[in-house]
Amino acid sequence: MGRPSDFTQELADEICAQLADGVSLRTVCKADAMPNAATVFRWLRTNKAFCEQYTRAKEESADALSEEMLDIADDATNDWMARQVAENVTSYQLNGEHVQRSRLRIETRKWLASKLKPKKYGDKVDLTHAGPNGGPIQHQEIVIRAVDAVSDRPSEEG
Repeated sequence: MGRPSDFTQELADEICAQLADGVSLRTVCKADAMPNAATVFRWLRTNKAFCEQYTRAKEESADALSEEMLDIADDATNDWMARQVAENVTSYQLNGEHVQRSRLRIETRKWLASKLKPKKYGDKVDLTHAGPNGGPIQHQEIVIRAVDAVSDRPSEEG
């Protein structure tokens, strides 16, 4: 039996549930019981209700990514490697590769969450143009006139 290609609400619900849990569409579509990604993209183009459901699931996945970031940051497993230095003497060394990989995993999730749910996880950009205490911006006109260096009087040109 081949992969499903016809849209069903049950398949849509399962795909969106996994997406909301932070699983990528590529990973969801690897399962034999799931349609391939091209089929899902076709459904997104042709089925408005599924497109809305998918969009909500992707936004919800930002929260799952946020939770994953905490788990990654709190997990110190494999941060240190035991080294046998001498008989009955063990030394511990920082596993820099693992620490850097954890940092990359967090940064990738942080970036993705900021794109999926920018109001919650994106950088706050304030484009407000206001004066003190939120009032209007005060404008002041300054006129500069050329001064005749010999007589200290405004020149005829200015």
